[in-house]
Amino acid sequence: MYIKIFTTGGTIDKVYFDAKSQFQVGDPQIGEVLQGANVTIDYDITPLMRKDSLDLTDEDRQIIHDAVAAADCKRIVITHGTDTMTVTARALQGIPDKTIVFTGSMQPARFRTTDAIYNIASAMTAAQLLPPGVYIAMNGQVFEADNARKNVEKNRFEVA
Repeated sequence: MYIKIFTTGGTIDKVYFDAKSQFQVGDPQIGEVLQGANVTIDYDITPLMRKDSLDLTDEDRQIIHDAVAAADCKRIVITHGTDTMTVTARALQGIPDKTIVFTGSMQPARFRTTDAIYNIASAMTAAQLLPPGVYIAMNGQVFEADNARKNVEKNRFEVA
């Protein structure tokens, strides 16, 4: 089993810069999370961009689409910001013969208390077990891409 991981940024990769007194998207964190969890499945990580998902454009979504479509792997995990994760997930529907699982977090992976670790674990497992399609793994659930939404008030994903 082999999983190709693409990173796009979002809260999961945010770091705090003291000099700027704000969070900014930093280096991808998924590699450290997987290494710390002693994951034994083969995977490869390719950073595509480092953006807050609110800053993603249709051109960015096309880059993500093209990278996934061209990947020589049938099992894909994509880390992504939660605000527009469903938009990008829907843009990848129609890519044949691939299981594509999006995940992210509501708190940066570098925080001591974060949902990133659980969400990454869920996405990696879902990518191994689900049939081809596009999914979102967040908050202990796996959603089909066209049937998920972020509930900002409750700070979680739910069925649309």
